[in-house]
Formats: sequence, structure tokens, C-alpha cells
Amino acid sequence: MPQGEPPRFACDAMHGALSRWLRAAGYDAFWQAGIPDWDLVRHAAAEGLVLLSSDTGIFRIGIVRDGEVRSLFIPHGLTTEAALAFVLGRLNLPLREPRCMACGGALAARTRDQVAGRVPPRSLAAAADFRECTRCARVFWQGTHWERIAARLRQAEADARNAARASPRGTEPSR
Repeated sequence: MPQGEPPRFACDAMHGALSRWLRAAGYDAFWQAGIPDWDLVRHAAAEGLVLLSSDTGIFRIGIVRDGEVRSLFIPHGLTTEAALAFVLGRLNLPLREPRCMACGGALAARTRDQVAGRVPPRSLAAAADFRECTRCARVFWQGTHWERIAARLRQAEADARNAARASPRGTEPSR
């Protein structure tokens, strides 16, 4: 990963929800249902992604164990929000501009005219800020659903800061 660039993640099969929340927090996160461990590790290595997993077996794979693939073990039993706070806290990551929660693509500003016909008429009339995913072309707008998402993200960020203050640990994934 180039210096100054935010980390990009590869989440194992059990962390699909975490990948969506990392995207909402502004980080690109790869996830694929049912992906075999070795395929995920190879993908993380090839793309320079930080591997996130709760599977102890994946950390015994040589290139993960030896630090050739950056990785972070997510403790078992965490809720999705707690796992997000754990990742944000351990890696000292701030909230960033959100990405598409479905695919991780960047979101580009769009006008009402550009999204007309692709947004429910009521939302089109009520919302002022529209974003389109540059990968999958889904359209997003800031309605009550986004307000709830933003509140959960702020809570995860606060939890991460509080945990970092209570337990000063290393902030880098394994190398």
C-alpha cells in the first residue's frame, strides 16, 4: 500500500457485514461469500489488502503467519459494530467519506437531473445530496436511513477511541 493511502481490506467469509460497514466508514473492503481461505489469502497478497479474519486456521497459512500478508485477527463473538470499532481502534483509522456499501466503489456527487428516474419520486423531491457508485452505478441519498448509518458509524468511532485509551496496544496489523 502506498504511503499515505488508506488501508484496503479483505474480509473472510464470516465478515460480510463487517465489510459493508467498513465501506460505509470510507474503506474499500473485499468480501466474497464462501471464498476458500487460500483464495482469499492469495487475493489479499496480490492486491496488498489487510486480511481480516476470526478464523485461527487462516493465520497458520505460511504467508499470513510470517507477515507477508498484513492481517488482523478479529476476536470471536463481537457484534458487527464491535468488530468495526475494533478494526478502527486497532489500526487508528478515522471515519472517511463513505463508499458504496454494496461493492466498495467510490461515490460521486450527482444532481437531481442525473438521478431522475432512478430514485423514488418522493426521495428525489426531498433529498438534496445524491451520490452514485462509480463501480456498480447504485444511487444513494441522505435520508433517514443514512442518518441511522451515520449515527452507528460515529458510535463505532467513539467506541474505538475509548478502547484505545483503555488498552494501549499495537496499532499495526501483522506484517
